[in-house]
Amino acid sequence: MRPTDRARAWLLQRTAPWTVRYGEELRFAGNDLPAPRRTTAPTRHGPVPVHVYRPADAGPGRAEGLPGYVHFHGGAFLMRYPQMDDFWCRYLAAEAGVVVVNVDFSVGPQVRYPVAQEQCHDVAAWVAGDGGRLGVDGHRVAVGGLSSGGGLAASVCLQARDAGSFAPRLQILGVPALDLAAEIDPRAPGMIDPALRGLVRRVYFPDVERRREPYASPLLAPDLSGLPPAVVLTAERDVLRPEGDRYAGRLRAAGVDVRHDVTPGADHYFLSADLRRARTTMAMTAAELRHRTAPAAAR
Repeated sequence: MRPTDRARAWLLQRTAPWTVRYGEELRFAGNDLPAPRRTTAPTRHGPVPVHVYRPADAGPGRAEGLPGYVHFHGGAFLMRYPQMDDFWCRYLAAEAGVVVVNVDFSVGPQVRYPVAQEQCHDVAAWVAGDGGRLGVDGHRVAVGGLSSGGGLAASVCLQARDAGSFAPRLQILGVPALDLAAEIDPRAPGMIDPALRGLVRRVYFPDVERRREPYASPLLAPDLSGLPPAVVLTAERDVLRPEGDRYAGRLRAAGVDVRHDVTPGADHYFLSADLRRARTTMAMTAAELRHRTAPAAAR
């Protein structure tokens, strides 16, 4: 880690509530839902805060459990700001009828890999195993995330398969970061510049060899069989697009059911590029989530 890296990472983290504005124009549904309830989930690294969103028709008196969706926010493993994906959580709660658990996992420079990956797995496994406390049917749990959160969701599915801890119904991987070991091309254009990518690796993935581990870089996992169905969302001009495209292809080759959608002409903030198309993309994702988490008899 360079002498200035810690200061830069801290600055990104502390200013996120004022600098992150992505998603404000994407509040297509769920705006009338109340503020999420905050609680904690147990993990091997101690309690982790979570923000719980419930559909409008899911009051506390409801007898049966609802499907659940565990979400991992973006922020390059450095910004601890789950509220950045509030628009996404509200939308899926309203349109897919799921209880959304938005995870406030730890980030660098306070922690290093694999802490966030393990926290995210443990929270999702807790929702699946003890979801009744949240009104969730633990047999109908999906996971997902955007950007670095998409990479975390892929990692959680690999961990769950390998440990036999739970079986996600679906993984939603939005513009995911899936290869933290590949060389960075300093000439590559785009929103995610080489300086930021280098900072992320030095601060949160400082051990070069560990960047190749499947839970850090799911794209490098030798075996992708036995993973849950996937929605993979990539963007034409995003520097991360090749990772997502290749992962979707490898999942299909491994026998996994994949729905892969590429937003044309868009960079990493792919939903903001065309709000009409964003509505279609988000509606497709919500419909797939509703379908995959429906009771077996209704699917």
